[in-house]
Order: sequence, then C-alpha cells, then structure tokens
Amino acid sequence: MQLFYSPDLTENTSQFTFNKEESKHIVKVLRKNIGDTLHITNGNGWLFHAEISVPNINKCTAIIVSKTLQPKHAYQLHLAVAPTKMNDRYEWFLEKATEIGIDSITPIICDHSERKVIKPERFERIIQSAMKQSLSCYLPKLNEAISFQNFIKQDFENDLFIAHCEETDRKSLKQQLEPNTNITILIGPEGDFSVKEIAKALENNFIPVTLGETRLRTETAAIVACHSAAFINEAYNGQ
Repeated sequence: MQLFYSPDLTENTSQFTFNKEESKHIVKVLRKNIGDTLHITNGNGWLFHAEISVPNINKCTAIIVSKTLQPKHAYQLHLAVAPTKMNDRYEWFLEKATEIGIDSITPIICDHSERKVIKPERFERIIQSAMKQSLSCYLPKLNEAISFQNFIKQDFENDLFIAHCEETDRKSLKQQLEPNTNITILIGPEGDFSVKEIAKALENNFIPVTLGETRLRTETAAIVACHSAAFINEAYNGQ
C-alpha cells in the first residue's frame, strides 16, 4: 500500500483533487487510471480509501469511497531535542522517530548549542515523508524552536525527564518509564546541557536519567529515548 497525505481532507470530504506534483506521480509514475484505488490520510488519524475519477497529470481527482479512524497508541511522547551541528543528523532523527512513533517534537536552543537556526519547512517535509513511508495516519507535531529557558517555564502535566551526561545521581530511563502515560524527554546538544540548565530542569520537576552506559550522540540519544517509550508501551499492551 502507498499512502498519500493531505491535511485538507476531513471526514466529510467526498471528492479530492491532488496537487500537480502528486497528480503527475500518480498518473505518470504509478500509472494509475480510472477506478484504481488510492489511500490518503490527513495526518489526524483518518485513512481514506478513494477511487480515481479523473486521471489528469495536473489535477488527478478521486472520489472518497470509505474512511476509517485508525487507533492511536495509548501514550503521548514529546521529545525536546537540541538541533545538531550537522543538519542531516537532526533530519535523520526526525525521520526515524516518526517511523517508530512520536507525537510532538520541539527543537530547543541550549547554552552549548552550535546550531541556533533551523529550517522548519524542510523538517516538515521529512516528517510527512516518514509518516507516509511507515503507513502511519498520525503526523507528529513539529513545534517552533524555543530557547531552553523559555521551554522550561511552561506548565507540564506529564512525566518529565532530562537525559544528560553529568556524573550525578541519574536513574535509568527504561526503569522510570510508565506505560500509557504522557511523557516529555529533554535531549541536549553535542556539548550536553550546561550545569545551570540541568539545575533549572531539576527545579522544574524533571527527573535526571541516563540512556545507557555509553555516551551517545544527540540524534542517537533521541532515538533511544523514543524507542524506549515505544517498547515499554508495546510490551505492556501486548503488541
């Protein structure tokens, strides 16, 4: 199955026209014709089954014949991850986290951050592509980049963790995670969080955790955290 994405679709949509790029892909590359079935999601959980009515390479039109709301995982995972010096590493994290299962992502600018500017449009395209590739109907939310100081001031109502490398009292993230809960995990830049940032996080009820015995790159740490949450929940729910 190949999945297409359009945020404009609603559960009341009866007919849909693809943009020029996707229309050309459907008609010229996939060689779809009248009556052929397409699968589309709006990123909010709906999976639409459609049949092509007009196979035009500029405006391919399809009629929605059925729709189903896909089940969502029982937990909410929010990763706040500092942008990496090499942009492609952060893009790799976005792609893999989307495939594994994540709900929201916030780029945080820290004291030791070497990259302070991101390209949200490109990040959005990578997330959308990974959602389609993994056949998920839920598009992770990419929040605006924010400074660590402003991020930490927010009101949180979930389980809070900060992963850092300082040799202080830290707990294992895997042992701290509870299934079917809302989780926020902070992952720092290549130079780690500053001592001041760690102290500020602890003041705001973040639990200091370790992700293992080895020192991980930012993007690797983020994927380990993402997979740990998914694994704990899948094991608990018998998936």
